[in-house]
Amino acid sequence: MTAPAESAAVLEVESLTKHFPIRRGVLSRVVGQVRALDGVSFAIGRGETLGLVGESGCGKSTAGKTILKLLQPTSGRILLDGEDITALDRRTMRPYRRRMQIVFQDPYASLNPRARVGDIIAAPLAVHGLSDRAERRRQVGELVEQVGLSPAQAGSFPHELSGGQRQRVGIARALALNPSLIVCDEPVSALDVSVQAQVVNLMVDLQRRLELSYLFISHDLGVIAHISHRVAVMYLGQIVEMADKRTLFADPRHPYTEALLAAAPKPDPRGRRRRNAIIKGEVPSAAAPPPGCRFHPRCPLAEARCRTKPPLLRRADDGRLLACHLR
Repeated sequence: MTAPAESAAVLEVESLTKHFPIRRGVLSRVVGQVRALDGVSFAIGRGETLGLVGESGCGKSTAGKTILKLLQPTSGRILLDGEDITALDRRTMRPYRRRMQIVFQDPYASLNPRARVGDIIAAPLAVHGLSDRAERRRQVGELVEQVGLSPAQAGSFPHELSGGQRQRVGIARALALNPSLIVCDEPVSALDVSVQAQVVNLMVDLQRRLELSYLFISHDLGVIAHISHRVAVMYLGQIVEMADKRTLFADPRHPYTEALLAAAPKPDPRGRRRRNAIIKGEVPSAAAPPPGCRFHPRCPLAEARCRTKPPLLRRADDGRLLACHLR
């Protein structure tokens, strides 16, 4: 995808942190913290997709839910179109909900099985009191058409649709309030590969037509490479590298990014099996992250300073952001 022209940021995240308390005993005393998100900063421009990638448990989904205020941040700032929404409570947050929506991972669990598709898509309009019943019916018809469903399917129940069709319903629901930002939390990981491509292409087309901004969360590097303009790589609650898509995939600098790309499946037209590099060791616990660079226990290049001094996320000579002492 071609990167959009420079524009004011739709979303700005500054040193965002989310810690979950660990409670034990009869009195549920706090004995520690799970540092799920630890000082994350980035911005997303209008019409831009930022891909957020990393292993399971690195904090990607927590980042998305905290940005949407589905989880209350521990510290840091969230700005939507330049307005600070970090400390807003449920009531004062309500007008901003219309401008930021989410497409969930599981299209089987994220739709009400007892509601018809048309009612599911119309629900956000009804909740926010934006139109009467006749107008909602008209808007639902437009949204169903936008996402590639037939008008007749508006009267169906979710169980009567395929996985890809259900996810199209989820996308239509997210579009109902005309948001400027959509958080896509692994939106195609539960779908067949052929259906994944159709849904991703639909999202690209909608972005171009409606000038949407996406935070696209995924562990699938192929999907990230197709839909993103820039990519942020997360490891154990922190961003370790961020660059435009072509730069990052052509020349990864952080050892973790290199390992991720090396571990991704690669097709061989001659039909031979290819042995990919494997990241050694397990992801450490977010309740007790390693000192220094959090990747150093698994890094083949680690030096003494990597074990004691945390690297800062700095701008490298080619413009990317990088947190590594050695690169």
